[in-house]
Amino acid sequence: MIHLFAILLSLFLVITAWSAPAALAASQPPPIPPAPSKIVEPSVVDLMQDLDALYQKALDATNQGDFATAETYWTQMLDRFPQNPAVWSNRGNARVSQNKLEGAIADYNKSIELAPAAPDPYLNRGAALEGVGKWDQAIADYNHVLELDPKDPLAFNNRGNAEAGLGQWEAAIADFKQACDLAPDYAFARANYALALYQTEQTDEAIRTMRNLVRKYPKFADMRAALTAALWAQGKQGEAESEWVAAVGIDSRYKNIEWLTKTRRWSPKMIAAMEKFLTLKSS
Repeated sequence: MIHLFAILLSLFLVITAWSAPAALAASQPPPIPPAPSKIVEPSVVDLMQDLDALYQKALDATNQGDFATAETYWTQMLDRFPQNPAVWSNRGNARVSQNKLEGAIADYNKSIELAPAAPDPYLNRGAALEGVGKWDQAIADYNHVLELDPKDPLAFNNRGNAEAGLGQWEAAIADFKQACDLAPDYAFARANYALALYQTEQTDEAIRTMRNLVRKYPKFADMRAALTAALWAQGKQGEAESEWVAAVGIDSRYKNIEWLTKTRRWSPKMIAAMEKFLTLKSS
């Protein structure tokens, strides 16, 4: 719910007394004071309509992937409604999408200051903290979300990501599995679970999970690419090649090891398998 605070402006007219000699005053009419300027104040309805229009523009820009423009609209909303925690959090999201992580964290801090009992800013700040490698602080934010809502699958998945950043793979597997149990259709949590299984050399279960995801979501490039690397490592070159053609046809970023390592953050053994595939394929 959005709360607007309308500030009513008062118009104060200061009229300076007119003085003149008595005779002159008697012979002339008193001066006519200037008419006050009319000030048209926006109504609460106008403010709400303004907010709704800016919100829709920000949402449209976000859906089009134009995060810089979305940030501009969220900033315009903050100029009008600086006490709205949701707008601070949403501008933080726009900044994260542009890799402006420190600015995003500052926005989430303000959102949390204004709404300390809301879980979303903690969840969002945790993701930004992961982006700057502050794994323990991210985990603390996810722990707080789970105190507020013990059944939040996003918090379990994200905490698993942060634990993976610390190399705590067994803890990560447990959190990814919990996220999947709470939200069976949460495909990325199950994908993260598969990658963590591969890291801990539970290869058969990892590949089985990848195959199930590809079967259910044929355009899931992440798992087609992971399955490519895993199958190639097993010597199943024909099947690996088939998965690869499908994967890069959907998303060509999987050719980029740096992106896989720093942005998507596959597990190290999965990265190594993909590097081997790409090296042998290009030789």
